[in-house]
Amino acid sequence: MTGHRGFALIAVLLVLAMIGVLGAEFAYSMRLEATSVRAYKDTLSGAHLAEAGVEQAIRELAGDVMYAVLAEDGNLTFYNRANLELKRLPRTNVPLGGGQFSYRITDEEARLNLNTSPPDRVVRLLEALGIEKSVRDTINDSLQDWRDPNEEHRLNGAESEDYYLKLPLPYRSKNSNLDSITELLQIKGVTSAIYHGVAGKPGLAAYVTVKSPGQVNLNTASCMVLRSLGFGDAECSAVEQNRRAGAYTSVPGQFGGRGLSLTTRTFRVEADGIIDGQVRAQLTAIIQRHAGTAGETVTVLEWSGVR
Repeated sequence: MTGHRGFALIAVLLVLAMIGVLGAEFAYSMRLEATSVRAYKDTLSGAHLAEAGVEQAIRELAGDVMYAVLAEDGNLTFYNRANLELKRLPRTNVPLGGGQFSYRITDEEARLNLNTSPPDRVVRLLEALGIEKSVRDTINDSLQDWRDPNEEHRLNGAESEDYYLKLPLPYRSKNSNLDSITELLQIKGVTSAIYHGVAGKPGLAAYVTVKSPGQVNLNTASCMVLRSLGFGDAECSAVEQNRRAGAYTSVPGQFGGRGLSLTTRTFRVEADGIIDGQVRAQLTAIIQRHAGTAGETVTVLEWSGVR
């Protein structure tokens, strides 16, 4: 009898242990499920917050904006037709619902257009970015090969048969203009570090575009882009100094013939959706303003997001 009771006790203990394991596994699964649901909710909310940031940026751009000037803090300041400075809307950690959004507006026409710029300007920009000559030559020739309509590669360039189709994930050279600057990552010589930048230093993507009319806005262009147009350090410093007093309303004579403009209608908006102090979603939109009979309207030329 004692033996039977001992066996029963062991069986009960085994059953209890099994129940304990199953309970712990169930609780762990529920925690994982709850964490997954919360992460999904935060990502979805973050995306809506980032979209709200883009919409507020559009609200700024749809106003009586005539000039945009790159201010000392690196942000754009807008001026109306009377050349009076317009008050900025809040752009950083703006509270909304259960989170916040931040956004940054930059002038797309302050960038060098890769589809319209001659090769020497691209080379000067790459040089200003500190890229060594052999890599500059590869990128410049490969960019021209990517855009031209044939399959004959330049000395340092690349086309489908000799390079792209031999990659682990093969593809063909586009043989036409770029539709987005993200195509640069497919072009021989352009690494992620060159494109995105490293150690907090902006990369090539910050200084180029394929969405502008082609001219560079003197009021918003960085010294990096101005150097690609042949500006020296002293000229860049003079431009930055003069912009502190307000917008250029005419191109100074010494800067004539360099493909400069003074106004812009194309902007890049980069917005973050923030939940609990963490960026949960990022959106980038390229916005273009149009003057019509009903006033200013805007068109989204490109929209991309990281969630």
